[in-house]
Amino acid sequence: MEVPEEERMVRMGREICGDLRIAEDREWLVTNGMGGYGSGTVAGSLTRGYHGLLVAALRPPVDRRLMLVKLDETVTYRGAAWDLATNRWASGAVAPSGFVNIEHFALEGSIPCWRYACADALLEKRVWMEHGQNTTYVAYTALQAREPLRLTARAIANNRVFHNTGTVAWPAEVSAAWGGVRVVTAGDALPLFLKLEGGAATPATELYRGFALPAETARGLLDRDDHLHVATFEATLLPGETVVFLAAAGDGITAVDPEALPRRRARDRALLSAWCGARPSGAAAAPGWVSQLVLAADQFVVDRAQAPGGSPGKSVIAGYPWFEDWGRDTMISLPGLALSTGQASIAAPILRTFAAFVDQGMLPNRFPDGAAHPEYNTMDATLWYFQAIRACHEATGDDGLLRDLFPVLRDIVDWHLRGTRYGIQVDPGDGLLRGGQDGVQLTWMDAKVGDRVITPRIGKPVEINALWYNALRAMVVFAARLGEPAEPYQGMAARALASFERFWNAAAGYCYDVLDGPAGAEAALRPNQIFAVSLPESPLSPERQRAVVDACARALLTSHGLRSLAPSDPAYHGFYGGDQERRDSAYHQGMVWAWLIGPFVDAHLRVYGDPDAARRLLAPMGDHINTAGLGSISEIFDGDAPFAPRGCIAQAWSVGEVLRAFTLLDQAALPVRKPA
Repeated sequence: MEVPEEERMVRMGREICGDLRIAEDREWLVTNGMGGYGSGTVAGSLTRGYHGLLVAALRPPVDRRLMLVKLDETVTYRGAAWDLATNRWASGAVAPSGFVNIEHFALEGSIPCWRYACADALLEKRVWMEHGQNTTYVAYTALQAREPLRLTARAIANNRVFHNTGTVAWPAEVSAAWGGVRVVTAGDALPLFLKLEGGAATPATELYRGFALPAETARGLLDRDDHLHVATFEATLLPGETVVFLAAAGDGITAVDPEALPRRRARDRALLSAWCGARPSGAAAAPGWVSQLVLAADQFVVDRAQAPGGSPGKSVIAGYPWFEDWGRDTMISLPGLALSTGQASIAAPILRTFAAFVDQGMLPNRFPDGAAHPEYNTMDATLWYFQAIRACHEATGDDGLLRDLFPVLRDIVDWHLRGTRYGIQVDPGDGLLRGGQDGVQLTWMDAKVGDRVITPRIGKPVEINALWYNALRAMVVFAARLGEPAEPYQGMAARALASFERFWNAAAGYCYDVLDGPAGAEAALRPNQIFAVSLPESPLSPERQRAVVDACARALLTSHGLRSLAPSDPAYHGFYGGDQERRDSAYHQGMVWAWLIGPFVDAHLRVYGDPDAARRLLAPMGDHINTAGLGSISEIFDGDAPFAPRGCIAQAWSVGEVLRAFTLLDQAALPVRKPA
């Protein structure tokens, strides 16, 4: 799918590419469906320790290793040398400075593409990954030239964990192999194979010290890195000719597949075709930025065995470049990533995979990169599981899946009644769900600095009980569908509904955030109450639903989502930056969360019934995809204007919730057909 230039949603010229500061703030991402990825800046410089052309997932989707870091390229044309690469150094120098030769950058579907102007010659560069392989391709095309171009590319590599540890894989053994080079380092990392098809390779073992990483400086993290120059590649391009560079983890791939680029483009076409086919008949034309998000959605879906060494399954990477797959994020984002995009077939494998890891009635919170066992410190991931199953069944009618998962759901409810980890248990006094203990973060507001939990929310959080009520109501529907007894769930749901009245803060005109905590009720104005309106079964009256929406709109709504705390609160932070303690202290104390725009759209539509007004709430995301993570949506934004993007450059639930909300509005905008 080669997108015509005039139709590319993400596109920028020299006004951005030629300004190093701005070009470095825009980052591209390619993925392989295994947890591996490639990512960097439009400028070509490294700004994060996570940047690299090939970050391989050795135990999909985790155990990720930075292998091929970058290619430092130079083009010789008509006797003059033109740099394509850019490097920042600890000394403060920028050399080479090839960003000044970038005439144009764009996303061709999911493929980042640079155009370099070298006198009257134009050279294009494309990067993509092979789906299902730890393999990256880089293609160079002499788009226009009067004479041959001589391309020289110095391969800069490493073989460390993808978190910047301050170490470098050294020594390295580089040897000629299969027309390229094979790089082997100590430890358990796979060998790295590099080849320029049609070019020559000269092995090298040179240590490059002092790459400066300004994005890590801003985050208070290690901001220097060292890498290895492992080989220099050379090739001559005739006008109109293309040469392709291959980087592969392991020894299985030793030649460029000429169908690799057509296959990547065909995948993009298939993804967009499935999405178009899933849209309601008669829906209005979608803005181009939504189709770009459909391609972004595919980047988060990854392979994961249903149990260690078990049958194949699927999961969702929470965010790039540093997150693993998280249970909460997976279940929240699944309807948007799978169902809204016409990829319903991947929903069941994801749901089955997580069913295999349910333990003591709890879904895993996350699968750590270097650990063998998942972590279970979450109250809400398990409850979001019910909502994901409900959405999947409504979309597919898959009774077989429902029948297989129903015993797991029944066991989850039983564990919550008798009590599971971290004090999570239904209060026999009122039927509401409580939980929490000192030093443990259990809700999505999970920031922790050392032993200090920033927002402990011990007690009965409002969104947890809105989710609990909805889980019980879902069990009523599931049981009836399968011919199972529904009465116990009806009784528990009725009791939770009656007790939810306690959350109403009449003096403030909105819900308490937490009940029955160590200090009583928490009255801070936070977005968590929006779920009491947005979920399928609202425990609030229509009047109170409107009051909640209006309160969140007044104090929390921004162009890119909802603030996590009202600016009037003394604990509010409007800026996300500094070292980890400062960042985590602000994470849920005022930062804007993009994923929350989804439930706000749900709630706004329920209260006001105006699809056009709700759709306009999503429109700013069309501008955002041209900043930060290009073609995707960031994790968070500053709470204060201009709401600069922060955190991960591409976040699964940000993308998923925008797509799900857009699909909801598609359906809501259709004219109601009168019965014949």
